[in-house]
Amino acid sequence: MSLPVISIITITYNGEKHIEQTIQSVLGQTYPNIQYIIIDGGSTDQTLSIIKKYEQKLYYWVSEKDKGISDAFNKGIAKATGEIVGIINADDWYQPAALEQVAARMGDADVCFGDLQLWQNEKKDYIKKGNLDLLNSEMSVNHPTVFIKKKVYDTCGAFNSEYRCAMDYDLMLRFKLAGCHFTYLPITLANMRWGGFSDNSWLLGCKETLEIKNKYLPGQSFRHRLYYLKHVAAIRAAKTFSHLGLGFIPVFYRKLFSRSLKPS
Repeated sequence: MSLPVISIITITYNGEKHIEQTIQSVLGQTYPNIQYIIIDGGSTDQTLSIIKKYEQKLYYWVSEKDKGISDAFNKGIAKATGEIVGIINADDWYQPAALEQVAARMGDADVCFGDLQLWQNEKKDYIKKGNLDLLNSEMSVNHPTVFIKKKVYDTCGAFNSEYRCAMDYDLMLRFKLAGCHFTYLPITLANMRWGGFSDNSWLLGCKETLEIKNKYLPGQSFRHRLYYLKHVAAIRAAKTFSHLGLGFIPVFYRKLFSRSLKPS
């Protein structure tokens, strides 16, 4: 039985600090049938020098200005010819056997996803579990762990460039409501550092998530608004506690009550 080609896409812009770790995590996979694509947004730091070190092992790479994150994602998807497509950004990295696990266990699913190890100041923070049941309320399917059949992009479309931050939520909710078959792998597939674009733009992400829910789940706008206010308040409180040196309080709360976080 032949192994399916897995296309992996990394987008980056001035990502010299961490992109080599990302690249090595893809090229060092235990899975042999990988097609690696890097989309650079016209970096002016040492990112291109790092990419060129590995270009003989890349299927495709380009450095040019784009229209934002969604546009860069879509460029990569357009180049991908693998049966399965994964996206890992330049601040994130895969577990060594992540792709082997996906290929072995994805089966007939359209989308598979797993758990995400979060890192804070180069130390393990929490593992965020994937949870499809919460997707109608929040982005509970961890995007760095998501793998999607290429035919699903061809049928249901790619990322909506209207969104600057929550484009992954729009994609996942749209695929779910279109009847795509999701499967959850209860293992850690990828790692993500706090402090990336989505973390720094969290309020924009919350606003876009509210807009997306109102678009796809009409008739629940009051409920969506309440959830938005609760979510924003919780994030503000956590950031305030952290700023005051009391970060253990939200950590303790998450340990007791979160449905999507577990200790490392």
